[in-house]
Amino acid sequence: MKERSVLTRKAAVIPLTMLCCLLWGSAFPCIKLGYGYSGIGSDDTASQILYAGLRFALAGVLALIMGSLTARKPLIPRRKAVPKIVMLSLFQTILQYTFFYIGLARSTGMKSSVITASNVFLSILVASLIFRTEKLTFRKILGCAVGFSGVVLINLSGIGGGFRLTGEGFVFLSALSYAFSAALIKRFSAEEDPVMLSGWQFIIGGTFMTVLGLVLGGRIGTVDLRGAAMLVYLAIVSAAAFSIWGTLLKHNPVSMISVFGFMNPVFGVILSFLLLSERSEAGPLRVVAALGLVALGIVIVNYTPKIMRREKTAL
Repeated sequence: MKERSVLTRKAAVIPLTMLCCLLWGSAFPCIKLGYGYSGIGSDDTASQILYAGLRFALAGVLALIMGSLTARKPLIPRRKAVPKIVMLSLFQTILQYTFFYIGLARSTGMKSSVITASNVFLSILVASLIFRTEKLTFRKILGCAVGFSGVVLINLSGIGGGFRLTGEGFVFLSALSYAFSAALIKRFSAEEDPVMLSGWQFIIGGTFMTVLGLVLGGRIGTVDLRGAAMLVYLAIVSAAAFSIWGTLLKHNPVSMISVFGFMNPVFGVILSFLLLSERSEAGPLRVVAALGLVALGIVIVNYTPKIMRREKTAL
């Protein structure tokens, strides 16, 4: 019988996915704070792209340093891995975060959190219907619906208002780009180190976005200690979270890992409440109820009947 990786066990999966979600959830308010510290206005698209590019280029360097120290060798891609890195960079960094940074600046953190949560549905649909790496089941659809209802519940007071293509529309396109990147990581990490993939794709994507931002006339208005510290923190968020998430995707089905992403907007709302002037009307009872629905959705997607567990063990 083939020995299972420790990263397929719930005792490892749950705390690692929660750490990733906490880090990503903090990005919602911290990006807005970073804009303020760096003198970037909500309509300054070029500077937003430049800011994102600097963040991800730095994240790539940090990911490769941490990965190389862990592997005790430099993470240099093989020639045949280069096209994979470029394709992954297009979806995971260039498209996802160009859309996200521009859209977030034109929407609220709470509304963006809800729209971003759709990437869980999209990830499972893309993996099942386009890449065909797993089956689309009623249980997965039900679990996603229950988890998504928790995200909507905690954001009820912040999801009203209008819809702008360059605001909420771009945030949705960012979620769609993420869905494709998750499926690509699952496929490519079968032969390549997921940390190596994440690091190099961040460097390529971040460099592209930096150059694009400069060409479009972007600039960073102020460079003080707070602004520099926030940029470094956001880079660490990406380097750590995507490296861990990619490694988990390598060892588990996309649906099993992606459904934990419903915790991102939950953490995002809580941290937006604590760090920004955005205030949610969600009281403690609604927050607890939302967390309960998200947890229930995760359980439904990841629940495996005993008879199926016995069959897997026998294999």
